[in-house]
Amino acid sequence: MSESRPASWSRVVFTLLLALAAAWLCVWLRTPIPWMIGPLLATALVSAVGARTESWTPLRNGGQCVIGAALGLYFTPAVGALVISLWWGIALGVAWALLLGLGCGAWLRRVHAGHLAHLTPAQLHSTTYFAGAIGGASEMTLIAERRGARTDLVAATHSLRVLLVTVTIPFALQCWGVTGLDTFTPGLREVNVAGFALLMGLCTLSAWAMERLGRANPWFMGALVVTMVVTLCGVSLSAIPQAVSNAAQLVIGVSLGVRFTPAFVHTAPRWLGSVALATFAMMGLCAAFGWALARLTGLHPATMLLGTSPGGIAEMAITAKVLQLGVPVVTVFQVCRLVAVLVLVEPVYRWRYERP
Repeated sequence: MSESRPASWSRVVFTLLLALAAAWLCVWLRTPIPWMIGPLLATALVSAVGARTESWTPLRNGGQCVIGAALGLYFTPAVGALVISLWWGIALGVAWALLLGLGCGAWLRRVHAGHLAHLTPAQLHSTTYFAGAIGGASEMTLIAERRGARTDLVAATHSLRVLLVTVTIPFALQCWGVTGLDTFTPGLREVNVAGFALLMGLCTLSAWAMERLGRANPWFMGALVVTMVVTLCGVSLSAIPQAVSNAAQLVIGVSLGVRFTPAFVHTAPRWLGSVALATFAMMGLCAAFGWALARLTGLHPATMLLGTSPGGIAEMAITAKVLQLGVPVVTVFQVCRLVAVLVLVEPVYRWRYERP
C-alpha cells in the first residue's frame, strides 16, 4: 500500500475524530499536553481492544515537520551560544544514555534468559541489547534485524517505553508545579502567512532531502535543522500558528497510539512487564542524573530531567514547549543522544559481543 493512500479512509477519519474528542476532553480536564496525551491514550486504548484504527503516514510526517519547525524557532543567536557552552553536559548526557541502555539490556537478558531459551546466545544478546538501547523504535528495530534479534520484542520494548515516558513525565512535572518557568522564547511570535508558507516549504524540502539520504527521523530533523539555521542567522519568517501546533501534536499522538494493537498486547506479557518495570527504573535514575546535572549547569532540574529522560525527541521536546521548560536545551540534549546512539550502538555491540 502506497504511503499516499491509507488502507482505509474511514479508519483514518474515525481515528482522527476519536483523537480530537480525547484532546478536547483533556483540555477540559486541564491535563498536561492535552493535544498529544489525549489522542495517544485514547487511540492506544481502543486499538488495544481491537478497534480498527489507522494513522496516515503523510499526516504523521507533516506533524513532525511542524513540531521540528516550532522548536527550531527557539534557536536565536543568544540561545545558540548558551547551547554551545553546555557541550560538556551534552557529552555527559550521551555517555549516560549509552550506559543506561547497556544496563537495561543486561538486566533484560538476565531476567529472560530462561524464558527465551529457544533463542541462540547471539540472538538473546542482540534482542536484549537493542531492546535496552535508548534510541528510536524504527532505527533500533532495523539494526536489531541485521543482528538476528527478535524484532517483535525490540519494537514492542521501544513503543512501550516511549508511551510510559510520554504519559508519566508530564503529569509528574505538573504535580511538581514547575510549568511556565522557561526563560527561552521563540525568536518570533507573530504569524505571517507568507512567511509561514515559505518556512514550511523550506522544512519540507529539507525533510525530503534527509529522507532521500536515509537519515533517521527525517521529517522532524529536517525541519528542525533548517529552521535552526534560519533563526540563528537572524532571519524572521513566521511563528507557528497555535492551531497548527495542536494539530501536529494530535497526529503524533495518534501515530504512537495505533501501535498498541491486540497483537502487541499479547506479545510476551512477561517481557512487557519487565520492560515497564525497567522504564520506571530508568525514569527514576534519569531524574537523579538530571538533578545532578542541573546542579552543575545551573539550569532548572525539570529541564535536565526532560533532556536526559529515556523518551522520544519529539515527545520530550513537545513537553518542554507546552510546559515552557527549556525547549532548546531539551531539544539539543535529546537530538545529540539520538545521533550518538545511532552512530555508536552497533560498534559497541560488536565490541561487546563479537570480539574474537
